[in-house]
Amino acid sequence: MPEPSLGTTPPRVMTIAGTDSGGGAGIAADLRTFAACGVHGCLAVCAVTVQNSVGVTGVHTIPPETVAAQITAVASDIGLDAAKTGMLAGAAIIEAVARACDENGIGADGRTPLIIDPVAASMHGDQLLADSALDAFRGLLFPRATLVTPNLDEVRLLVGIDVHDREAQYAAAKELHALGPRAVLVKGGHLAEDTDGCVDLLFDGESFTELPGPRFDTGHTHGGGDSLAAAIASGLARGLALPEAVEFGKRYIVEAVRHAYPLGQGHGPVSPLWAVRPWWETVPSV
Repeated sequence: MPEPSLGTTPPRVMTIAGTDSGGGAGIAADLRTFAACGVHGCLAVCAVTVQNSVGVTGVHTIPPETVAAQITAVASDIGLDAAKTGMLAGAAIIEAVARACDENGIGADGRTPLIIDPVAASMHGDQLLADSALDAFRGLLFPRATLVTPNLDEVRLLVGIDVHDREAQYAAAKELHALGPRAVLVKGGHLAEDTDGCVDLLFDGESFTELPGPRFDTGHTHGGGDSLAAAIASGLARGLALPEAVEFGKRYIVEAVRHAYPLGQGHGPVSPLWAVRPWWETVPSV
């Protein structure tokens, strides 16, 4: 993919998600990834969290009509080449996002691809959303999705399959695809049997593709799922077909985890900085 020339408007990608005041996940991770992948990031804030490297101590949700209005304001003026979701906080916001996507041509049947990262479980596997929100994911957003990217804890909450081996990972991909998305990426980072690597599984309804990668001995993986989905959305916005965009995202997140760094007293973030050329080395002095 060629780099845009000076003054050329880059592809535009929106994140529809929540904030992370610690800067490691959510909208912060998405915008950092967008910049590293050479696209312009736009945003629709769904929730504001009180958060650091240790955990979340508060959540303030944004009114659903305000979430929808943010999407429409950007799509109707700036335009979008892709969009992705993250933390949507509840059923009412999910419903508003689905309506706004339909009204603005965002989704598998529209002109703008939509990546659904169904943020529904904590780092420890605890359920973050009410059952009504899980139902809204399954019934409203999955049928509109170009790709859904659940981790194994989210798979368990969404389709009731506890993935412990590769066979179950394949079965989960089929069950998720039956909910309506164009394709499914079942992330394997939490699969205990893959001690020597990490295999994500892509299923488009007809064929499976295994995407292997290294497994790093680090606890600093905060924002990894957000960053992967954002990188895939960036690849789609830059004109890649879905399989190539997923491979693009996989290459990005492998390096982001490889370069993850400690931050605070808890889990540090994956890092986009490996992909960013130091400006002070490339820009002449004034």
